[in-house]
Amino acid sequence: MRRVSSTRAFARVAPHVVPAMDRAVHRLTRGKVLLSAQMLPGVVLTARGAKSGLARSTPLACMPLEESGAWVLIGSNFGRPGHPAWTANLLVHPDAEISWKGRDIAVRARLLEGAERAAAWRAALDFWPPYATYQSRIEREIRLFRLEPRADGPRAQGAL
Repeated sequence: MRRVSSTRAFARVAPHVVPAMDRAVHRLTRGKVLLSAQMLPGVVLTARGAKSGLARSTPLACMPLEESGAWVLIGSNFGRPGHPAWTANLLVHPDAEISWKGRDIAVRARLLEGAERAAAWRAALDFWPPYATYQSRIEREIRLFRLEPRADGPRAQGAL
């Protein structure tokens, strides 16, 4: 699967097929299953649109940071030229929510930069080597976001 996901053909098809399938299965299983999570851990990110302010839900692969209870989202866009829309949404509206293993968690996103980004990028490449292929095909730097549970979210209130 790693080899297939690194191809340009996958980059053309996957952005149209994978999220639609993930949304449908996620809805049918009440947030318990994401098909793409069979390859990589995944969340459904719900963030306000940068321009519209409307809630936008996007299934995404993630890199869970088990030791800290945080997650890293990688804005690879399957190695396509533009940044994915969800990254612009988080830049404007960093307070968001994720569905993680059937649980809704309020989070705050932070764009990683400098040494912190470099360390997270190395970890991301160890986690899923095709990210290196994605980066090699594009001129933009892939955005990385760290998501931390918010103090006002369900986890802090003992609901999880």
